[in-house]
Amino acid sequence: MTRHKTEAATRPAGAAARSAGARSTGARGPGGGSGARAAASYPVRSGEEPWTDAEVTELQQELTAEAAGLRAEISASEQAVSGLMRDSGDGAGDDQVDAGTKNISREHELSLAANARDMLAQTERALARMAEAGFGLCESCGEPIGKARVQAFPRATLCVGCKSKQERR
Repeated sequence: MTRHKTEAATRPAGAAARSAGARSTGARGPGGGSGARAAASYPVRSGEEPWTDAEVTELQQELTAEAAGLRAEISASEQAVSGLMRDSGDGAGDDQVDAGTKNISREHELSLAANARDMLAQTERALARMAEAGFGLCESCGEPIGKARVQAFPRATLCVGCKSKQERR
């Protein structure tokens, strides 16, 4: 599974949603009370084609599938860590290399589980933002992130300019 860098918000999510008030409506998508808003309410940069219902549906399905995959990955990692923890107490007869290998394996699994949890949190946040006015808007400057960027990286919370500034710090 491809890993993406965590995007830390430089401004609270509510601030971007409040600044988006004039650009986006709170209209819900075809299911009424939950899920994505109507495609026309998603912001785009000047020169970009508006979102279509099919694109929004595809994006939501992609995020939902990714969240399910991450939950399965977290579960598998937690089971692996549990097994490694059980085996770590049974070190009778292990030399230093064996003990070190077990420690490295355990740390690796813990790191994978932590990364998957971070990705799951970002993915769930993106799904929640799809139902709100803040999805597709930069949390730093409040301008549209850009349709192509959101399609390539649906968990994006910053436009390219603000992300570049953040990475230079």
